[in-house]
Amino acid sequence: MVKILVTGSAGFIGSHLTELLLNKGLNVIGLDNINDYYDVNLKFGRLEKGGVKQNLIKYNELITSETNDNYKFIKLNLEDRENLNGLFEKENFDVVVNLAAQAGVRYSLENPIAYIDSNIVGYTNILEACRHNHIKHLVYASSSSVYGLNKKMPFSTNDNVDHPISLYAASKKANELMAHTYSYLYNLPTTGLRFFTVYGPWGRPDMALFLFTKAMLEGKPIKVYNHGNMQRDFTYIDDIVQGIFKVIENPPKGKQTTEKPSESIAPYKIYNIGNSAPVKLMDFIKAIEENLKITAQKEMLPIQAGDVESTYADVSGLMEDLNYKPETDIKTGVNKFIEWYKFFYKI
Repeated sequence: MVKILVTGSAGFIGSHLTELLLNKGLNVIGLDNINDYYDVNLKFGRLEKGGVKQNLIKYNELITSETNDNYKFIKLNLEDRENLNGLFEKENFDVVVNLAAQAGVRYSLENPIAYIDSNIVGYTNILEACRHNHIKHLVYASSSSVYGLNKKMPFSTNDNVDHPISLYAASKKANELMAHTYSYLYNLPTTGLRFFTVYGPWGRPDMALFLFTKAMLEGKPIKVYNHGNMQRDFTYIDDIVQGIFKVIENPPKGKQTTEKPSESIAPYKIYNIGNSAPVKLMDFIKAIEENLKITAQKEMLPIQAGDVESTYADVSGLMEDLNYKPETDIKTGVNKFIEWYKFFYKI
């Protein structure tokens, strides 16, 4: 049976991916340090959903899910090189999906060192562990943030991305460059996924959908940046993890010759995963208002440092190689999130 390591498995995307992989009958070990960047109760809730009990979790100890023998979880920092290497040597993973990272554009302005520790040092430890343990495929999270000051729409993986405007984005661009180095030097198949504004049930509390829903239900104003003149290529979580699964099954082999930055003569590939249908911020807010039957109090503000006005994914690479494209519309996705939010917070 294929054994997969999912780092960041207590996170938003990681927990959904773990569930999908287990439903496919695969053997999964989840890894997360359960840091307090946001409410840890949400992280523990995701783990409990997978049968991992909070009271059993201890640092650097594997525990087995109470509901699925194919799932084990370990609390561990990617920066802990010694114990990370020990885990790789013991478990003999076939595939690694590295979703663990310090997330958030705005937080990178406040705490840049957290991004170096997790996204650079921790990521290097993952690359080294994959190299020395003959991993068949490393799939890792990049971000649409790497497009930075790019103005040409839609964003293409064949565009230059040398002008990031946040340290978070710069760390993700660095991950792609580091992956290519290991693919070339050590023949390690790597695939980077540039995610576009992922949303849905169990989502992060620092994301717009969560913040807006919470504020509106509490009768508080919502903060609308750039006076609402923004658009995002919102991508529903189920579409994201289905895309990751298709990528896992199709490791890159490298090309004899290529001029595309998204591929190489090394076994290296980059994909956008986005809905390829950007939604205006005010239309996004309207979808939440219609579901909640609440008119939001809007505090109009200038754009924040590190933010971009628009994102829009060109997913032609995903279509050509894997015959896959996210398709969930914004109304469906928003409704499913709010249904979960009311259930989880007992509203």
